[in-house]
Amino acid sequence: MNDGESKRNQGSRGRRTASELPLSALLSQVLVAFTIEFDNEFEQRMAESGFPGARLSLVLWSNLIRFIPRKGITVGDLTRKAIASQERIKHHLGCLERWGYVVLGPGPVEGRPAGKTSKQSARAERDGWGSGRGIRADWVVLLTSAGQQAAKLWTPLFGVIEERWATRFGKVQIDQLREALLAVVDNLDVELPQGLPGLWPSAETFPARVSRERAGLSLPALLSQSLLAFTIEFDRESRAPLEFSANVLRVLGREPTPLKDLPRLTGGSPERTDIGWQLKPYVSTEADPTANRGKLVRLTPRGLAAQEIYPRLTAEIEKRWEKSFGKDEIRSMRRSLQDLLNRRHEDRSLLSEGLVPPPGVARAGALVPALGRRDMGPAARKRARDLVAQNSDFLRDPTETLPHYPLWDMNRGFGP
Repeated sequence: MNDGESKRNQGSRGRRTASELPLSALLSQVLVAFTIEFDNEFEQRMAESGFPGARLSLVLWSNLIRFIPRKGITVGDLTRKAIASQERIKHHLGCLERWGYVVLGPGPVEGRPAGKTSKQSARAERDGWGSGRGIRADWVVLLTSAGQQAAKLWTPLFGVIEERWATRFGKVQIDQLREALLAVVDNLDVELPQGLPGLWPSAETFPARVSRERAGLSLPALLSQSLLAFTIEFDRESRAPLEFSANVLRVLGREPTPLKDLPRLTGGSPERTDIGWQLKPYVSTEADPTANRGKLVRLTPRGLAAQEIYPRLTAEIEKRWEKSFGKDEIRSMRRSLQDLLNRRHEDRSLLSEGLVPPPGVARAGALVPALGRRDMGPAARKRARDLVAQNSDFLRDPTETLPHYPLWDMNRGFGP
């Protein structure tokens, strides 16, 4: 990327059509769009069921909650079924415990069935309540009443949203995309989770594949597994992970950019686009001399090198996939994804129709305390405003504003 393109990106992210995007970015934008529509519907249905403020994303169902039966499951068994590291599972369980969807303990406690445990008793039971700290592999995970209702609603919701997409874009179009994605997923040599993991380390490995069962895989599962396979290949050859290369490093350049602009430029949340220790080698920060507060950020030489690698390596992987999975299949996948992003009705993107939030959900501006909380503090209100602003950008122009790689945010129930 030259300086001129970098500067354009800083102001408007550079106008690009779907045909110019890497295959990984196409997969990402369609996956994020589906996830937002799905999560909005889930949040609304939970509120109607008596659980307002239930902000959980489909990735937690796909990767974790669907494996928890009513009678419970040990953390160790859950880790094996979820194809995840114990570290990641414990982190997710800590969050779900804090939000009131699961209860954890050494085993079923007499006289305290699942769904009846209060936060206070759970907190007294374990130091580190609400976090991954202190959770043991032999402990039992039980769904609370909120967790059981969530599981009940999630199960049919995949079919509901997929049917909407088939109506909106055409059944033939969705079927063609599904078949192209299956051409990749059917031929993977490793077992992958059905949801793209959030905050997962690049070093995490997945077991060799033992099953070729294709029945029951939802459209977001196929998108997630295809994108994760692409990610594994990219991260194997790039020191800068794909989630950094496709988002923050893509929109920066040699010239400084206000740090506060990164959420708008990348389509991510402020928390997930902030400059943490993992991004430090690739960027430098400095005080903004034109403002009383705030920082500027620019790419270091290492960041500029990573920025140049990103388009080259993504193109190379796509070419490899044409050889591995079939040229016609990969090109059909690209065409199908591009069509979803480009399709318009009159003057509006069809993808935007699914991003319109229903009344009463957070993306519509509803200020509802998160499940289990009595009120919203200043930080929660700020995150709510950020979410509405982000969704407004997505509605305006999905191809321009959706992230080029999903950045699941813990504060959004591991959603976008």
